[in-house]
Amino acid sequence: MSGPKKRKNIFRPKYTNRTISTVFKTPDNDASNILNLFAKIKRSLQNERSFGYKIIINLLSLRETSQPIMRKTAIFSLFLIIASNLHAQYTETINSNRPGQSQGAFAVGTNVIQLESGLYFGNEEHSGLGTDTDLWGIDYQLRYGLLFENLELNLTGAYESQDIFRNFLGTTSEGKISNFRANTIGAKYLIFDPYRSLEPDKPNLYSWKANQRFKWKTLIPAVSIYAGANFSLGDNPYLYEGENKFSPKAALITQNNWGRWVLVLNFIADKLTEEFRSYTGIITFTHTLSQNLAIFGEYQTIKSDIYADDILRAGGAYLIGKNFQFDISGLVNFKDTPSKWQVAAGVSYRLDLHKVDEFLEESNEGNKRRQRSRKLSREREETDDGDGN
Repeated sequence: MSGPKKRKNIFRPKYTNRTISTVFKTPDNDASNILNLFAKIKRSLQNERSFGYKIIINLLSLRETSQPIMRKTAIFSLFLIIASNLHAQYTETINSNRPGQSQGAFAVGTNVIQLESGLYFGNEEHSGLGTDTDLWGIDYQLRYGLLFENLELNLTGAYESQDIFRNFLGTTSEGKISNFRANTIGAKYLIFDPYRSLEPDKPNLYSWKANQRFKWKTLIPAVSIYAGANFSLGDNPYLYEGENKFSPKAALITQNNWGRWVLVLNFIADKLTEEFRSYTGIITFTHTLSQNLAIFGEYQTIKSDIYADDILRAGGAYLIGKNFQFDISGLVNFKDTPSKWQVAAGVSYRLDLHKVDEFLEESNEGNKRRQRSRKLSREREETDDGDGN
């Protein structure tokens, strides 16, 4: 196939509905829709050396042919272009860890301040101690992207109040405790991003089966490491006897993005300098139902000589605009020392202070984001000029 001599002029009026109709063997009205779609795709491709751009050139260079397989290949190529460009789009919406307890591998972004907080209430009943506890609390997470997109600083904590009713060996009593149940300050760093480090697969224009074949490298997750410190001030009733007010915490975080599905794994080692260390594993599945609605399911296991448990959580989140998210969730566990349930509702709000996206050099994803930011800057300038500002 030979291309036009002047490639930069391929979308000039000489490529009419009739031209497209001849290539795809479609009625004029369908050809008009295809031509409009080509124009939109062209505007989204800023790099003329990109693979998708070359496909468009070749599609428009097709001459009338009687071979059905050529027409099928051309149409299939069009859908591949659309799919690849949708995948390449950088979503400028809030990326929240709520409503689950796991952390995602990716940071919030440079100069982004994000607050995630919620109110919860529930009950714990301990068969061994004979206690029945009604509780409520407020949890929170303050996140900030510092210096570059791989790094995030965060403060995570919860304030909790408990009303405890005891009935032990016929003796009843009531009590109440309230304080910060947890406070941890730490940093998360993305050490490996497969979408940046691995070359994307180019679509095979001659084999539908080859494009549908499972690709093992999609199982390679993004990986982050986390290091932090727990701290407690004053006389805190949630500390066990002999526990220090400061202790280190570390975590390994992985994340796979599979279209509408996201899998996050957290492996956490907590209170590393204490006599009774705690080890936690969290598995979180998130599924996007629509542009604004997502649901999740989560399993958490906790291993410690002080407290061990297996917990299930489930819930959903709704996106309002691009910087605000509302969520609801609930949890249950599988033991009676104590048995527990909780329900929660919360919000996440992002204050986006960055003006231009930060990119890493030699980065596939960074190049895509860089192109997109340049396009947005040009559109803003054109809009300002059109308003006479």
